[in-house]
Amino acid sequence: MTNIAICAPATPITREQSDALEALVAAEFPGHRVTFHDQCFERAGHFAGDDLRRLSALLEFANDPAFDVVWFAKGGYGSNRIAQAAVAQMNRAARTKTYIGFSDAGYLLAALYRERIGQSVHGHMPVSARSEGGKEAIRRVLRWLEGDTSGLEPSLDGVTPAAAFNLITLAMIAGTPMMPDLTGHVLMVEEVSEHMYSVDRLFFHLAGTLPRLAGLRLGYVTDVPENYVEFGQNEEDIARFWCDRMGVPYLGRAEIGHTSANRVVPFGLASPPART
Repeated sequence: MTNIAICAPATPITREQSDALEALVAAEFPGHRVTFHDQCFERAGHFAGDDLRRLSALLEFANDPAFDVVWFAKGGYGSNRIAQAAVAQMNRAARTKTYIGFSDAGYLLAALYRERIGQSVHGHMPVSARSEGGKEAIRRVLRWLEGDTSGLEPSLDGVTPAAAFNLITLAMIAGTPMMPDLTGHVLMVEEVSEHMYSVDRLFFHLAGTLPRLAGLRLGYVTDVPENYVEFGQNEEDIARFWCDRMGVPYLGRAEIGHTSANRVVPFGLASPPART
């Protein structure tokens, strides 16, 4: 039995969304058990509870040896406000866990990876359990937790370490105490709801801060707002341009992003989590 703890370090989810995930797990994944923290449903303005409440819920589950996995319920904005405090207070039990999320949860995945706490994993989140496409993305995560690697990003080779981030999240992490050392990694980035000029600007910032990468892959760039004038380059043109500037190999596309096609990317070297 894999005991999965779910908390919301950024924004809240609804009871309907948690019910949908619980129904999916009960019907298809009897080897998993999910536990939602009550904090997932609280609201303090934009956030799922104030900073202290979100931090306390995360630490409660991360430091509890009864749980194998901490799964972040939803993205949004807010994980950055508690990430450093969280990793500073995690105990030995927290260091054995798998932590799963993407988008805004990248702040926590980065901080955890930097401090070598558990296994950080880019993967879909419980908030998507009500849609058919979202369910399939969630199934990839749950199958991977069972040892099934079919839902991994296809380019992972098990030899070169990898990491995956939302582009604007990574740009905000760069230069902060949460930034892990990605030297020698294949970096995968994706974006949603940003103008194309903003995508270019984010690559500009990262080009001046990233270490020597093994290569870069571009995930999905979706829901791009219409600007008053065409930027003149698409997302792949932009990625190639800045890879050339950095002297980093552009390796092509990755199947990650804010879509139901989102694949699983364990940070470091890809392998199913060990369970005792």
